[in-house]
Amino acid sequence: MTSLDIHQILEHLPHRYPMLLVDRVLECEAGKTIKALKNVTINEPFFPGHYPHSPVMPGVLVIEALAQAAAILSFVTMDTKPNASSMYYFVGIDNARFKKPVMPGDQMILEVELVRSMRGIWKYAAKASVDGSRCAVADLMCSYKIVPAAE
Repeated sequence: MTSLDIHQILEHLPHRYPMLLVDRVLECEAGKTIKALKNVTINEPFFPGHYPHSPVMPGVLVIEALAQAAAILSFVTMDTKPNASSMYYFVGIDNARFKKPVMPGDQMILEVELVRSMRGIWKYAAKASVDGSRCAVADLMCSYKIVPAAE
């Protein structure tokens, strides 16, 4: 099992503030699973507008955080890191369900299991929880592609 700090996460994801939604990887087993965390703070840029009197993390960002954890798992599994000639796209969501809201002060645990990888398509079962209570679940699909370098 491998853990990653924020500096190692930045090597495994192309995302940066304000779209980086993984703060630490607690456990990662190549080809199998990842367990990561997102510290949700009141300083997140979406809270002033979602919702001002009762801030809630948008569900699409909970799913995005799970997809970023899945991307880290994929890069660790491939024993590579993103670069200018590769793209990792989030291409599908099935069976997404939101069980409870994620709010400022929560520590969201992201758990993703690799279900299958074939010809550049990766499928995962993902779940997010806070204090042991499930917040969201989804089946995710991502695609890894080598792209021509930009000129």
